[in-house]
Amino acid sequence: MLEGRYCRLERLDPGRHTQQLFDADRLDGAGESWTYLPYGPFTDLDDYRQWVEEMCKDSGLLCYAVIGTDPVVTPVPAAVGVVSLLRMEPAMGAIEVGHVHYSPRLSRTRAATEAQYLLASHVFDELAYRRYEWKCDALNAASRSSAQRLGFVYEGTFRQHRVTKGRSRDSAWYAMIDSDWPVVKDRFTRWLEPGNFDPRGNQLTSLTPVRADGTRDSP
Repeated sequence: MLEGRYCRLERLDPGRHTQQLFDADRLDGAGESWTYLPYGPFTDLDDYRQWVEEMCKDSGLLCYAVIGTDPVVTPVPAAVGVVSLLRMEPAMGAIEVGHVHYSPRLSRTRAATEAQYLLASHVFDELAYRRYEWKCDALNAASRSSAQRLGFVYEGTFRQHRVTKGRSRDSAWYAMIDSDWPVVKDRFTRWLEPGNFDPRGNQLTSLTPVRADGTRDSP
């Protein structure tokens, strides 16, 4: 378990988390949050449970349920999102974050950012990896913006990398390395301080770094 101020990450468990995740995801009635993922949306609980079970059985994945504990947005702690670690290469010191799906109860909250901080801290500070990767559909503007906001560096686009839901996908590749982490970690920890938020949980200062000309790297 990875514990933060506004959320905690627990190893994904079909018995404990499926119903809460399904209920939270149903708030996305149009299923737009699943657009760039190779699965979903799920309208049937049994189908969703089967997907959770398959994820948990995959030996190449370490899947976590994001448990919202921020009383501002989650009065009762509950599973509101999923994140995973994958493509683990201990000998090379490389690992990837993926299978990220946030329900409307988690998206664009301070807990959403903290979940990524908890994983990155686990990767660099506890597992001592050298390289932490983020890959997404090149058309997924929100994911690309998030990667840059969180401190990942764009490294290029792999053309026709995958076929997803019958469509050819180009993949944008981002990464953070161990020498990046001290600066990124400092930005995270300062941003996550309670004093950086108003009573409704809205940020007072952006996480994205300021350039010399006074502009920021991403919205």
